[in-house]
Amino acid sequence: MEYTTLGSTGMEISKICLGCMSFGDEEPWMLDREESEELIERAIDLGVNFFDTANAYSDGRSEELLGETLAEYDRDRQVVATKVRFPAGADHPNAAGLSRKTIEQELDASLERLGMETVDLYQTHRVDPSTSPEVTLRALDDAVRRGKVRHVGTSSMWAHQLARRLRTSEREGLVEFETMQNHYHLAYREEEREMMPLCDREDIGVIPWGPLGQGFLTRPVDELERTDRGDPENFHNPTAEYGRGGGEEINERVAELADEHGVTMAQIALAWQFQNEYVDAPIVGTTSIDHLEEAVEALEIDLSDSDIAYVEEPYEPQPVIGHE
Repeated sequence: MEYTTLGSTGMEISKICLGCMSFGDEEPWMLDREESEELIERAIDLGVNFFDTANAYSDGRSEELLGETLAEYDRDRQVVATKVRFPAGADHPNAAGLSRKTIEQELDASLERLGMETVDLYQTHRVDPSTSPEVTLRALDDAVRRGKVRHVGTSSMWAHQLARRLRTSEREGLVEFETMQNHYHLAYREEEREMMPLCDREDIGVIPWGPLGQGFLTRPVDELERTDRGDPENFHNPTAEYGRGGGEEINERVAELADEHGVTMAQIALAWQFQNEYVDAPIVGTTSIDHLEEAVEALEIDLSDSDIAYVEEPYEPQPVIGHE
């Protein structure tokens, strides 16, 4: 495993973050307790020390499963991230959002489910238009001062929204967002226009979600709907989102490079992330130990400058996805 420093936090993280959205039992493709435990344990064996979940994943069950498994290991060796914004199963007016009330109650609930006194990285899952940035940042600042949170981060938003929040923190002397969890992969690179340069300038760690395009970059386009996740009736059709413009050509070129290097398409897509100047660690969400092992093996792939240029060249501008 390779490690890197997460933004300006000083925390050393594995260059693969294990995404835990698939932990739970609400959908056929999710992992139950035993399966989740096996995946986490194998990740740790492979050197993964960075885990990302959220209060809303399986209505909190994901946090529980992660916490139960990590309790068997040295907590100091793990970096745990969770998120707040969406409801964790509750149905009342303050179950969601980024108000002080919601943040305080949801943070306490997350810590209880995780079985931890402190979470390493607490992230706002999306923007809450009904709450001012200052209110949210003051609540997060208090959480850090009380020792419940070590660092704070955020997720998909417009660059101007992040800039406003950074300036609010600077003006008011509040904790600043130190990480950005954004939507970014070979077939969706809109973040390179403003968000990535902003994060680079402000030394904000970038931990992209969906680095494989929800499966779009894992197999040829004509095979995508043959999987449970690729079937629109079960999950969604990634081709409809990422196949537009130059997406299908990118898919074909990833397949070509995979053949040339003797690896899988997913490994090429991840190798591109690992060599990307903006990315600290992609969040890899998988339900398969084999796929997890493949992701770790992708760290050994060395894409040439011409390889990277070849898979990037077909990209065309497309509508922004993932901010809602």
